[in-house]
Amino acid sequence: MKIYIGCDHAAFEEKELLKNYLIELGHQIDDVGTLENTRCDYPDYASSLAKGVVRDGVKGILLCGSGIGVSMVANRYKGARAALCRTELDAKLSIEHNNANILCIGARINTIDEIKNIVAIWLSAEFQEGRHAERVAMFNEIGEDV
Repeated sequence: MKIYIGCDHAAFEEKELLKNYLIELGHQIDDVGTLENTRCDYPDYASSLAKGVVRDGVKGILLCGSGIGVSMVANRYKGARAALCRTELDAKLSIEHNNANILCIGARINTIDEIKNIVAIWLSAEFQEGRHAERVAMFNEIGEDV
């Protein structure tokens, strides 16, 4: 599966570890940055990732210190369904009920082992459709066109 990944400086090390983990699992990774551990602005990377995810119809993973900032930016784009997940249950429900296409994680909140587990659950969960499909369709129309 092709997965976009991006972060700011606060999550650079975790992104690199997660990227290697995903490659080991056989995923194709498109890293939108940051590509170094120096101060940067997360809106640049979150915007780039959200646009790529919507345009290409794939999934994406964003990391920053808390996960909050990147989720706020990503959700400004029509078709982006970014979910801030701190637990495996959050990750599972973000797919099952909301068909999230972007996973947002806080590198200062979760350990790398927790992050890997959250990602594994998120990638393996399936959208339940049914009553959830109508709601997802509703909020797919909200936001800035990509």
